[in-house]
Amino acid sequence: MRKIAFLGPAATFTDIAVSDAFPHDERIPCVTIPECMDFVLQGKADLAVVPIENALEGTVNMTIDHLFHEADLTIVGELTAPIQQHLLVHPDHVQQWKEVGRVLSHPHAIAQCHKFLNREFYGIPSQQMTSTAAAAKYVSEHPEQCIAAIANSLSAEEYGLVIVQTDIHDYHFNHTRFLVLSKTHEELTFPLPRTGGKTTIVVTLPTDRPGSLHQVLATFAWRNLNLEKIESRPLKTGLGNYFFIIDVAQRIDDVLVPGAFAEMEALGCKVQVLGSYYGYEVGQTPSKI
Repeated sequence: MRKIAFLGPAATFTDIAVSDAFPHDERIPCVTIPECMDFVLQGKADLAVVPIENALEGTVNMTIDHLFHEADLTIVGELTAPIQQHLLVHPDHVQQWKEVGRVLSHPHAIAQCHKFLNREFYGIPSQQMTSTAAAAKYVSEHPEQCIAAIANSLSAEEYGLVIVQTDIHDYHFNHTRFLVLSKTHEELTFPLPRTGGKTTIVVTLPTDRPGSLHQVLATFAWRNLNLEKIESRPLKTGLGNYFFIIDVAQRIDDVLVPGAFAEMEALGCKVQVLGSYYGYEVGQTPSKI
């Protein structure tokens, strides 16, 4: 039985994704995304599952930054899960749910429900928590306070809360991508529908060379390699210094992808492969950031 570190506590969206992908393994909740990765590095867990991107809020920068700067881990899989956010209150406050004094949740979940919050709780402060489940747990443990949490239905069940408003997210095509991280390059399969292969790389451009990003993109274009995503993040070495994270829409083959890497390195770029893996779809149950 493997140990899977995930962004906790119990009943987060990440927890649901992990439960679907690893139904027979031990789940270990962690307080932060870096802690999930560090558990693997320290041998306390075999794998880590962390959020990387939300369809509405974009990239989870903490995941990218810790993976690039601190954690020598490999991406061995990707899980994509639908996101359904609900408004939860303690059973003692069901009748006066519109009178809550604070709304607690993960900052991404708060942003995903902006229209609802502006309509129903205009002027009421939102409090950021480490996860949606942490918000639900806090509401459960403080029945004397008339407060609410934005979280999923499993959180309501786990922490004895009542859903007073369902599907409060602004857009209903919301999904989150999660990375499965390991110290080894093991091949993983999951009891879920497979969506296709992907290779994620980090590219650092040569300094003061005009057109270098254009040349990098050209190495993929003339080989007809599709890029699903390209994004820059600070190198943390000074203003204006960035690295680029690129998702190539296929796994590493014998010729085209290695050829692109070799051409970029010949241009003076530094290329780091974070992983070459398959993606999987988590079932239509609520999920997390």
